[in-house]
Amino acid sequence: MTRPGDTSAQRLLTWPGIRRTPTPLLELFTIPRFLDPTHCAGLIALIDANRRPSTIADPNGDAYFRTSETCDLDHGEPAVTMLEEFLFRLSGIDPAHGEALQGQRYDVGQEFKAHTDYFEPGGMDYHRYCATAGQRTWTAMIYLNEPVAGGGTRFKQIGKTFQPETGKLLIWNNRHADGRVNPATLHHGMKVRKGIKYVITKWYREYP
Repeated sequence: MTRPGDTSAQRLLTWPGIRRTPTPLLELFTIPRFLDPTHCAGLIALIDANRRPSTIADPNGDAYFRTSETCDLDHGEPAVTMLEEFLFRLSGIDPAHGEALQGQRYDVGQEFKAHTDYFEPGGMDYHRYCATAGQRTWTAMIYLNEPVAGGGTRFKQIGKTFQPETGKLLIWNNRHADGRVNPATLHHGMKVRKGIKYVITKWYREYP
């Protein structure tokens, strides 16, 4: 039985077409064509209408660490509501444990350097972000388009880079089985070399 705010490999593997990345270091799955191109185009339009500079939880002094733009998506938008329903069907995680959906836009030269999605225990803002909802559990990320060149997502510790494909979803567990955060989830949103990249990100928490 899974805990609130969690899901399981067994559940995820029931989704048609899902693939588990063969590594003992982390739980990481991909689903090609999770969203259709029309749905992706609608989400891209929402991102373009409300984007702002991206930020990070614990500033590290590197002004170029995350250079993308971000959009907090309105749950009332039909394309957003539909996506939330798809993600719930996939993971079974109570929506109350999910942060609001975000969209990101990466122009030429923009990136998100190697980072983890969990809040660093003992970090400057750890208590601020985790006091109520707890640590991040799973991450779901969806590519909405395919830039002409670059923009892959590299998981360095497993030597795997995923290239953007319209509608493809990546979902991974940010922790070990015992609940400790997993440094092997370190990943790099690599620079776009030509074109523009759009992605959706959904983070889940231990508590509502």
